[in-house]
Amino acid sequence: MADLSHPARPAEPLVTVVVPVRNEAGNVAPLVGEIEAALAPLGAFEVVYVDDGSTDETPQVLAGLRAGRPWLRQIRHERSCGQSAAVRTGVRAAFSPVVATIDGDGQNDPAYIPALVAALEAAGPRAGIAAGQRLGRKDTGFKKLQSRIANGVRGWVLGDGTRDTGCGLKAFRRDVYLSLPYFDALHRFMPALVRREGLDVVLVDVVDRPRLTGVSNYGFFDRLWVGILDLAGVWWLIRRRRSVPRVQEIA
Repeated sequence: MADLSHPARPAEPLVTVVVPVRNEAGNVAPLVGEIEAALAPLGAFEVVYVDDGSTDETPQVLAGLRAGRPWLRQIRHERSCGQSAAVRTGVRAAFSPVVATIDGDGQNDPAYIPALVAALEAAGPRAGIAAGQRLGRKDTGFKKLQSRIANGVRGWVLGDGTRDTGCGLKAFRRDVYLSLPYFDALHRFMPALVRREGLDVVLVDVVDRPRLTGVSNYGFFDRLWVGILDLAGVWWLIRRRRSVPRVQEIA
């Protein structure tokens, strides 16, 4: 098993931010700066970049940025395994019990991370996730239509009460995430699966913005056709969980 430790581990980070990236060399430096500015008021934190098999200069840019930033960690997949796999790698490596995720293309504004963490904590232990809900989508008309249809079908089938599960901005409890059944595209069904565990979902509106540079590395066929099978699988999982046990040890 790969060693995911870090020689300059931050002392008791309050939150770990996981950033999955693939071929985002132009977006890494500005986003790291924004994350640092957003999280500095919170106290101790760490940022885990998971490079999902990039073939551009992303690894070199990250290596250069780590100088003088002991809270910045870099993990690399030898080959691309997909966004869900990259998120899982980052969550497993996290030192904090609270994890936030953000897309690596710059469309998600890191300024919302503290609000997501605060919403999760304010909701108490019965809440498993605080999920961002995008306003003012900056994608192409076709991509927005695709997302509208996918979100509508998902909401109708799963009844998860969430209008937008594709937003990369989320904050959740690490142990809750690791208890969920893992599959590719898990990150798009987290509200439904968290509710399946009997936990609450907190929704936070966030404002979308254009990606900083480049083009999307996860395309139409990555999300739509495979998503139909994933949707059927999640529906089956929810149907199979009839009740959630409340466990109490008797002294």
